Amino acid sequence: MKRLIGILSAAGGLELELEDQGMRLRIRMPEPQSRTEFVGIPSMAPGAFPGYPPATGAAPAAAAEASGEDGLPAGSVYVNSPMVGTFYRASSPDAEPFVGVGDRVEVDATVCILEAMKVMNEIKAEQAGEIVRILVENGEPVEFGQPLFILKVS
Repeated sequence: MKRLIGILSAAGGLELELEDQGMRLRIRMPEPQSRTEFVGIPSMAPGAFPGYPPATGAAPAAAAEASGEDGLPAGSVYVNSPMVGTFYRASSPDAEPFVGVGDRVEVDATVCILEAMKVMNEIKAEQAGEIVRILVENGEPVEFGQPLFILKVS
């Protein structure tokens, strides 16, 4: 009996009827339920997350020049997290932090590490300038687009 049901299932049939020597056997499989259709979720534009400013590269130059409009000092920008992960200021617990308040950074200088799925990702400065403020504590989880540093652009 189990073999017949297996054959019927494998063949994709819904009903099987056998008759032999006066014995009749009828197996009916339940109607398959319709499969759930997956509908894609539209992606949000960078910086479109409520409560977070746009990513450093997406911030208009005029916003960096405006003072106090978004809580930034004049000529400053946020360095935002490009991914979800855990924020680390140094490459290891006993190493010196990549940057500190008052440090000058150049374009492509490593400013921190974000650990995501056991992979250490170096986060680089997109603009040259001076670190004005560090907004995240070492070992703290961060979200995509979350501000990590305030950088005074030079």
